[in-house]
Amino acid sequence: MLADWLYGWNNLWSGFNVFRYITVRTALATFTSLFFSVLLGPVLIKKLKNFCHPTLLTFRENKSTTPTMGGWLIVGTCFLSVFLWANLKNIYILLLVLVMAWLAIFGFWDDYLKLTLKNPRGLRPAVKVIGQAGVGFLTGLILYYHPALGFNTDVALPFLKKILLPLGSYYILFSTFIIVATSNAVNLTDGMDGLAIGLVLMVVLAYGGIAYLAGNINFANYLNIIYVRGAGEVCVFCGALIGSSLGFLWYNCYPAEIFMGDVGSLPLGGVIGLLSIFVKQEISLIFVAGIFVLEAISVVLQVISFRTRGRRIFRMTPIHHHFELAGWPETKVVVRFWIIGLILALFTAITLKIR
Repeated sequence: MLADWLYGWNNLWSGFNVFRYITVRTALATFTSLFFSVLLGPVLIKKLKNFCHPTLLTFRENKSTTPTMGGWLIVGTCFLSVFLWANLKNIYILLLVLVMAWLAIFGFWDDYLKLTLKNPRGLRPAVKVIGQAGVGFLTGLILYYHPALGFNTDVALPFLKKILLPLGSYYILFSTFIIVATSNAVNLTDGMDGLAIGLVLMVVLAYGGIAYLAGNINFANYLNIIYVRGAGEVCVFCGALIGSSLGFLWYNCYPAEIFMGDVGSLPLGGVIGLLSIFVKQEISLIFVAGIFVLEAISVVLQVISFRTRGRRIFRMTPIHHHFELAGWPETKVVVRFWIIGLILALFTAITLKIR
């Protein structure tokens, strides 16, 4: 990686020592991915102009000419930045790259069926879940059985200092569930201009900060959180993803010039779930990703209610469409959900101290 090469020149000038610091490389990763995503955005939009969603809601017909699969911009620039500035020998970085790449491929497969083959349903739900569960299970196996990692499979409870849930080998299934759930939750939330990517930014920013604390034994002991050796490097990945997301938001904010598609939403959701695992804040995911949880629960409740009672609870799900049909302008729904997401991210950070 570029950071290693630059640091290798420290014998000529001590200033090159800065490239060994996580904070410096995180900032550089953020600026790098932001620069390239803004630079390459117009090129990708032009290339994807013929890839528009074949079926949109009746009140979204004005967006039928907006290209999708913009998730490639997020994934591609994030990978480029990670390659330049992250420690590619770090197991957490490698797993994040694996999960993002795996789910991006499944997302592309889904988008390809919808856009090229004109199959509005895309991948069968079972196939999509199998793909998500597969990479989740593989990740759980690596974390549990890696000989040198010594990953802690206890689960911490928010607000409680010394109560841990020892899951042991069951942590493999637990991590699988988290990745499947978060991947689908972000996928469901991606339905308005800027909504999903803005919320992803807040979650990744929160977990990036927590990763820095959890990867530092002094901060971890002070806050009484689980110390995760090597997790500090996750900050660099988070920085790269934040820059990529900001660059994508530049073109995805209302009125969107491009949509992320499943090639973006599936890997972003999986990465969020994996971040919560790496920083040992799995339960706090309910708070920091509260909007994503709400979106997913609204769909589940709607289906259960309709199948058991023959009646709907909401005008339409996911729940952001309920508020839109209630008369809220799209931009108001997005900004209000962002505000709630920001509050939840700050609340999650506070829970680290209130223990």
